[in-house]
Order: sequence, then structure tokens, then C-alpha cells
Amino acid sequence: MPAKAQLKKIARPHLAAEFLRANVGSGRATVAFRMGEVVFSQGDRADAIFQLEKGKLKLTVVSSQGKEAVIALLTAGDFFGEGCLAGQIKRMCTATAMTDCVIVRMEKPEMTRVLRDEPVFAESFLHYLLSRNIRIEEDLVDQLFNSSEKRLARVLLLLANFGKAGKAEPVVAKMSQEMLAEIVGTTRARVNFFMNKFRKLGFIDYDGGGLRVHSSLLHVVLHD
Repeated sequence: MPAKAQLKKIARPHLAAEFLRANVGSGRATVAFRMGEVVFSQGDRADAIFQLEKGKLKLTVVSSQGKEAVIALLTAGDFFGEGCLAGQIKRMCTATAMTDCVIVRMEKPEMTRVLRDEPVFAESFLHYLLSRNIRIEEDLVDQLFNSSEKRLARVLLLLANFGKAGKAEPVVAKMSQEMLAEIVGTTRARVNFFMNKFRKLGFIDYDGGGLRVHSSLLHVVLHD
């Protein structure tokens, strides 16, 4: 398919991935990471941008006092490490695979070239960044004003891809309650209490090696 025709199809992250696969040559590499492996660490040199093709990934920050916080959960199609395009020299966070992942790494000069030479793709990428900025603002509002129960429900729905472009993934890989507590900003005991409550109400259930999230969990987020 001609590049121009491909560009017209770019509307979602997975279509952007197809375009990059077809139009980015040198400076591009596809790498597999096992669950728990680190893609890059806080303080590393920022010289490339990444796109998650498969799996789930978390971004964390460690304070000077050693306290770690989860600042983002990423799913297939998401870009990360884009700070290098704005002049970031060192990574401000650590990217770690939460499941087995397939990740595309693109050198900064090559990504800069694509954004310069392909205006339709550049527009699509800008739309993605603006959408994620809105998501970050929603996360901040959620953290400041919503109860820990609502925050946990929202995290589970996001992990299951509800409300995101593409098909929902009702069964997500199991996460430790300690990690959920870090993301939500509460204690493991509170997470355990709410998870048991959600299960008893039929909002979630356990399916073999994963957690099944039902759309009915939205009632927790929407209910005042």
C-alpha cells in the first residue's frame, strides 16, 4: 500500500504502528521483554522513543528518599520515552514490563525525520499525545478527589482497556495487591478489602491465571 494511502488510515495507535513498521528503516528495532524486565531506567540516556506493540508496561519514579510511585500503566499501541523529542537528556522514570512484551525502539533522529516528512502521521501522533495528556489530568483529578475504592475500580477498568480505542480485554494478567496499592495510593489491606467486595458483587472474578473485569464495575466509578 502506498505511504499516502497508509497515512489516511492512521487514526489509532495500532495503525500508527503499521505505518512506522512500513516506513521506518534504519534506527528501528523490535525487541521482546519478559515480565519484570526493565526497558530503561530512571537516569538513563534519553535517545530513543518506544511503542508497545504487545503486552502491558508500567512507568515508575523513585524519589531521592527511595519511595517508588507508579505514574502510568501502558497497553498495546502506547508510545513512551517521547520526552527525548522535546530535549529530555535523561529518563525521568523507569519502564518495566508487567507482562511479556514486544516493543519497538526508534532512534530519536529517525522519529524526528518521520514527524517532519509525514505531516498526517505527525498530526496523528500529536492527537495521541494530547489524548494522553488528558488522561494524565484525569489521573490527577482521580488521585486528588476520588475515594480509594473509585481509584481502584478505575485502575482495573483501564487495565482491561475499557474506555480506550479498540476492543476491551476483560481478562487481564494478575497483579499483586501491593502493586495495585502503589498505583492507587492506598494500603494493601484496603485493596484486599475492595477486591473482595468487587468479587462478591460480581464486578470481577478470577479466571485461571488472570483477572476478569466486568463492565458492571463502571457503576463504582460513576456512582456518587
